[in-house]
Amino acid sequence: MTEAQLELLKYPIGTFVWANEEVSDEQLQEWIRQIEDLPAKLEKLIEHFTEEQFQTQYRPGGWTVQQVIHHLVDSHVNSYVRYKWALTEEKPIIKAYDEAKWAELPDYEVPPEVSIVMLKALHLKWTVLLKVMKPEEFNKSFIHPETGKEMDLRRVTGMYAWHGNHHYAHIEHLAKRNDWI
Repeated sequence: MTEAQLELLKYPIGTFVWANEEVSDEQLQEWIRQIEDLPAKLEKLIEHFTEEQFQTQYRPGGWTVQQVIHHLVDSHVNSYVRYKWALTEEKPIIKAYDEAKWAELPDYEVPPEVSIVMLKALHLKWTVLLKVMKPEEFNKSFIHPETGKEMDLRRVTGMYAWHGNHHYAHIEHLAKRNDWI
């Protein structure tokens, strides 16, 4: 496999690009819709997957479908909490986590449907919050401890819309390559 082929498997929708320009309200609403729609879209994609398919890596050296699904919950739980910190504290320093080590913990062995249920509940709460936030609240921010970068919630919304689409694409492209769908 060439570097270019591996890169396409790693980033099937491209890498995330942090928006430097002003993010329009229309763009923000689209990102919120993408976050809201992810659980149902993912559930539909995997509804007929077998245990063997859940244990398939989406790329050589990558996570299994099951690990990707569990990772989405872990990542998005962390994001949801980060929004709450930013909304209730002045530029809090968030807690980072080692996603690779989290993927090795025993809870990643539970059926992926467990994480789908969690993702549905989490995204419902998250999008309720996002939809009632005032425009100025999206300017609130947190600081990432590893980079020291201040991250405003408007752009973070775009990052997590991308993140959900990114991992959905991992699973969808694998399923298409293997004629599962």
